[in-house]
Amino acid sequence: MKKALIFWGGWDGHEPEKVSARFKGILEKHGFQVDCFAGMDCLADRDKLMEYDLIIPCFTGGDIPHNCSQNVSYAVSHGVGMAGCHGGMCDSFRQDTEWQFMTGGQWVSHPGGDGVNYMVNVRRGSSPIIEGIEDFPVCSEQYYLHVDPSIEVLATTRFPLVNYYHASNKPIDMPVVWTKYWGIGRVFYCSLGHHDDVFDNSPEAQIIMERGMLWAAESPAYAKEHALDPTKYENNAKMY
Repeated sequence: MKKALIFWGGWDGHEPEKVSARFKGILEKHGFQVDCFAGMDCLADRDKLMEYDLIIPCFTGGDIPHNCSQNVSYAVSHGVGMAGCHGGMCDSFRQDTEWQFMTGGQWVSHPGGDGVNYMVNVRRGSSPIIEGIEDFPVCSEQYYLHVDPSIEVLATTRFPLVNYYHASNKPIDMPVVWTKYWGIGRVFYCSLGHHDDVFDNSPEAQIIMERGMLWAAESPAYAKEHALDPTKYENNAKMY
């Protein structure tokens, strides 16, 4: 049986408890044992983290203890998958650059706030995670992020849509859904999910999250099957 850890907290406006419960239900439908915790105490034991197939953060803002951040980084780099959405993963722990490096991006703005109508444009053929999904509309926050150029972008949205200081620049396609690797661990992110009901109002968002979580959770099995060696990436670990 696969095991997943969900930890939630931070800013209540993102409804972290409700989003965590949704993700827990999705994974249990696929036969996962899911441990769901409020706060970050569950991250203090590195060996315990290594028992999971998947870690899901639902924690906006806040400050993560250094040892907890390093424990998550170590676990993912050694093959534990990681998946998350919106501010629960990429507006977490803003002072922790290691977290941003691992997750692949950091929120910086959402021009227009909540209630912006925009399109999510799927990059067809880029991944089984978005296979069969067409471009779809969303009414929510439109996330502008600073992103790692190494990410594999699966879906984008066009900026600018709302007039703000950034509108004086050229139009750009901002990543909405991506995957990347951290050591031998798989990392998945989707910027949708400002409120829990985004996944009801835009069902494609829930399909993408479900597939992304399952993809990331295959990380330990894939690493074992292909005899991937996490130690080859550890030479400079002490610099952080």
